[in-house]
Amino acid sequence: MADETSEAAAEQQHAGGTQPQLLIRTQYVKDLSFENPRAPASLREGAAPQIELSVSVNGKPIEGDDHEIELILTASAKRGDEVAFVAELTYAGIFHLSGFTPEQLHPLVMIECPRHLFPFARRVLADCTRDGGFPPLMLDPIDFLALYRRSQDAVATETGGGNGQQNNA
Repeated sequence: MADETSEAAAEQQHAGGTQPQLLIRTQYVKDLSFENPRAPASLREGAAPQIELSVSVNGKPIEGDDHEIELILTASAKRGDEVAFVAELTYAGIFHLSGFTPEQLHPLVMIECPRHLFPFARRVLADCTRDGGFPPLMLDPIDFLALYRRSQDAVATETGGGNGQQNNA
């Protein structure tokens, strides 16, 4: 009976009945930078700095069904005109994406993959700012669907249509 079940599954795969798969092969810090140009004075000032955050997503195929997805977070903190700190993180992952149509692949790369990376990137950035002498920077969840839609709208406005491979916030 078990042999019949595995044979049926093998036949279904050969017949093109394979289900789409999203697998995370690995994830890693690709680039990390923290600058505290006014230390130690910036650490003694009590007023909370104004924080600006930018978010970018890049995706590219690397081999077969594997894609490298980069989530780029840049946080800049200022008190008045003075920079308190700048933290830049590129957190990446290798995703195996098989069984998806080209129309499904682009949104998957730009929305779902960074959604999986974000909690880990958030922790790295929080640890980095804490280790730099500031309170941990705890980012709110990011709506990657809204970023994707904004990016697609911007591309459509600029070029009259098409698919970009980068999202910015």
